[in-house]
Amino acid sequence: MKRLSRYAAVGVLATAAHYALMALAVEAGHWPAWLASGTGALLGAQVAFWGNRHYTFGHRGPLAAAWARFHVTAGAGAVLGMGLVALGVQGGLHYLLAQVLATGVVMLATFAVNRAWSFKPG
Repeated sequence: MKRLSRYAAVGVLATAAHYALMALAVEAGHWPAWLASGTGALLGAQVAFWGNRHYTFGHRGPLAAAWARFHVTAGAGAVLGMGLVALGVQGGLHYLLAQVLATGVVMLATFAVNRAWSFKPG
């Protein structure tokens, strides 16, 4: 539970960066919500990697390998999130509400993968 709490705390920061870029891209750039969601997720992934490597998992293994595994996981999470946002918007939800729902699903899925694979000791 301690790691999940730390993962969630890092996720708050990463999500703030994600949502800020997403809202800017949609509102000022007039991007489609699904594309803005994916772009915001890429920024959030950078914040999340560093926070989770050091704070959540205390990972001391090879940086490049962990970064690559984390970003494969983040990419899969971004695709899942983009799909959920697209479905939500298509179903009539506001893009931010659709993103909130997608974030919850993606957070749980990526925590499990990151704990077992991305930041696995050794």
